[in-house]
Formats: sequence, structure tokens, C-alpha cells
Amino acid sequence: MSDHFSATEFLGKSCKVDFITSVFKSSQLPSPEYPEIAFAGRSNVGKSSLINKLVNRRNLVKVSSRPGKTQSLNFFLAEESLYLVDLPGYGFAKVPRKIKNDWQGLITSYLEKRQSLCCVVVIVDLRHEAKTQDRELVGWLQMNGLPLLMVYTKADKLSRNQRNKQAAALDAGLGVAREERVVFSAKTGEGMADLLSSLDRYLDIP
Repeated sequence: MSDHFSATEFLGKSCKVDFITSVFKSSQLPSPEYPEIAFAGRSNVGKSSLINKLVNRRNLVKVSSRPGKTQSLNFFLAEESLYLVDLPGYGFAKVPRKIKNDWQGLITSYLEKRQSLCCVVVIVDLRHEAKTQDRELVGWLQMNGLPLLMVYTKADKLSRNQRNKQAAALDAGLGVAREERVVFSAKTGEGMADLLSSLDRYLDIP
């Protein structure tokens, strides 16, 4: 790889990507030697499918029907140049409160202190209105000045008119501008070019 690269050079295509580690506490975080993109969203919103689509793999990140299955920060290394970090889903109902609190503390610490974090991708189902947890996370990221990109998933489930209407409603509900979000479908790949170009804004790597 050259010293300068963009997401479009290898994401969205077949690229070398390896699972590195699962982090359950801050002391287990890998050395911050690569830039990082973190992925957050409610359980079963399509986070795993989005990451798999980004690296053109079918099952790199396991897609589960059981909410709350991801119980750690999972690090994947793409082209030995970029970490993709899968954060635990939120909004699940059947996980003990202590575990929820532990995850929240770990995620908060990671987001606040991780200097190599370039962007937090927050994934929301385009078909539904913004949930309380979505608004709280987005508001917290904005308040703390953390780089944020919204991805409205499952666009293939709606007509174009419905997509535009729902996206505008989510923009208003979450308090984000149109240029801060991408409408996307992991099934069809629609929105991939917009997603990659948006990520490039955060990946101007020296």
C-alpha cells in the first residue's frame, strides 16, 4: 500500500481482511497503529451485513438473528491498513442490565479516548422512525465532536419515493444534514459509491 490511500482503493471490493481480536475491556485494545472506522447501530439493523458488503465477504462478520450476540468490540484489519470495528448492538431487550452497563462503559471509553478513530458509522433502518437510542447516540457523538456518518440501511425494501420521504424524516429526527448520511442497501449494493466517498472524507491518512 502507498502512504496515502482512500477507502475506494480497497473497500467495496475483494480485499485482504482478517479478524484481529475481540475486546471486552479497554486494556485489551490493540495498538492504535492503523486508522479506525467504528460501526454502531441497534441490534439486527444490518450492521454485520454492511461490514460484509464493504469488504465483499459473505460471512466475515456473522449475521445473527439473536439480538445482543455481539458482546465485544470486534476488530477486523483490512489490507493491513485500516481497522473496521464492530461495536455491540444496542436496543436489545434480553441482555442483563450489568452486561449492558459494562458494554456502555467500554464503548464510551473507546469512543472518547481512541485517538486513531476516524469515523463512527451509525446505522439506522430506513423503514422506521428514529428510536430513542439512535437519537441519544447521535446527540452524544455530536456533543463530543466525534466524526459521524449516518447510514440508512435496507433501502431495497422501499420505493424511491418512500426512501426520500423516510430519509428526510430521519434527518429531521436525528438532527443531521443530508450530506452527513447515506441511503444504502447491503442486498443490492445501492449507495456503496456514496458510502465510500463519504468515508474518504475521514480517511485522509498521512
